[in-house]
Amino acid sequence: MTPTPPMSETELQHGASSDESGESGTTDARALNAMLAQMPAVERVIASEDAQPLIVEYGRTQVLAAIRATLDGWRREAQAGTLKPDANASADAAPFSIARVIDAASTTLQARAQSALRAVFNLTGTVLHTNLGRALLPDEAVRAVVQALTQPANLEFDLATGKRGDRDDLIDELICELTGAEAATVVNNNAAAVLLSLSALAARKDVIVSRGELVEIGGAFRIPDIMSRAGARLREVGTTNRTHLKDYEAAISERTALLMKVHCSNYAISGFTKTVELDELAPLARQHGLPVAVDLGSGTLADLTQWGLPAEPTVRETVEAGADLVTFSGDKLLGGPQAGLIVGRKELIAKIKKHPLKRALRVGKLTLAALEPVLRLYRAPELLRERLTTLRLLTRPAQEMHDAATRALPALQRALGDGYTANIEPMFSQIGSGALPVDLLPSSGLAIRHAGKGGSGRALLKLERALRALPRPVIGRIADDALRLDLRCVEGADEAAFIAQFAELRL
Repeated sequence: MTPTPPMSETELQHGASSDESGESGTTDARALNAMLAQMPAVERVIASEDAQPLIVEYGRTQVLAAIRATLDGWRREAQAGTLKPDANASADAAPFSIARVIDAASTTLQARAQSALRAVFNLTGTVLHTNLGRALLPDEAVRAVVQALTQPANLEFDLATGKRGDRDDLIDELICELTGAEAATVVNNNAAAVLLSLSALAARKDVIVSRGELVEIGGAFRIPDIMSRAGARLREVGTTNRTHLKDYEAAISERTALLMKVHCSNYAISGFTKTVELDELAPLARQHGLPVAVDLGSGTLADLTQWGLPAEPTVRETVEAGADLVTFSGDKLLGGPQAGLIVGRKELIAKIKKHPLKRALRVGKLTLAALEPVLRLYRAPELLRERLTTLRLLTRPAQEMHDAATRALPALQRALGDGYTANIEPMFSQIGSGALPVDLLPSSGLAIRHAGKGGSGRALLKLERALRALPRPVIGRIADDALRLDLRCVEGADEAAFIAQFAELRL
């Protein structure tokens, strides 16, 4: 019997023509069977020479699974009538060759091997972008983390006595030196620092806070909620825009555990306002034998004005103004890893460290390894701008970004084609992560607009998706009918890589 020849692509898509539906159905079945018969068996593919490099790289288990998934997927497509033979194959080549299976499996394996946490270009104009990882670590911190990853370390081992140690001892002295505090401890982030402090010092007691300082940061950190979870009772005083010292004094009772001030780092109230400064509040607290806790939020260890940045209270200034306890972040203005630092009076820190939550919220060796070298940089403030990545990015002159935009513009416009126009425009960056929300930093970047008539919004969203699909995704922001790429956070070798991948942009 003469074998049924393979069907053409048109016949596969639409079925063989016939006046009788039964004959057509039989022909379709024959075509499907013929196509399935042309697909190589899994055993042949995995045993082929083409599969061996993949097995060396990914292991036989993963390669076998990828081959099976590829062939199973093709069979489903064939049954649905949507599968096409390899368009690049020669006329006498098998339409579903082993090489084609290996290529498809390799693509699957590469996609699975790609890390979900990927490097991106932050062109949003927000330096400390919460969704993009906040502060970038300086080289000293990166080297310390690598060492901690690859070698045993004295995380909780006292080298002098040979006995078990306290991991806070690794950085306690350094933090106290830089802040003027008596003692310190470190937890996972500033929210954890506030939660732990309240749990340890104010459970089932009142904490007095001004209504104007009941902030919400992000989507989950709200002072009233944190207070409740800590088991403390919130006692609000004053009004949203005006709070006086007498409001605090009237609220103090035998149930009061502490007075608390919260730095309004992510918003500002202007106009008819009044707040009680720490140097006013601290004497009142001491008069009643109560501690004052200050949540500084971002927190900084250096006077930012010396580099032309807006003023922000330092931790040392807060301690010297009378705070008994100060909490602040490690990965914001400090420029280090994610952490929550708690500094203050020795007896208060001791209570906090004994609380059961401390173990649950403590940091690991990688955080401590990164934090220590960052803190050491602050011992040489005259070199800080050069060595601390966050400070360097925040203080870059706008001309540097303008020059970078000039270098990037030709390659970008070529990649965009005629559908978009790109121009160099002045922009304003922001610090981010709730730090100094109303202060903007002069910058420069690329503004891309749709060149056609109508559909500008859809076109910009399409371009935004295409930029995110690049090997190293580019994250910008759409504002004022343009996709804006602020170049403040692109420097050094990153700039060349940023420009080079425009050739891979697909619109």
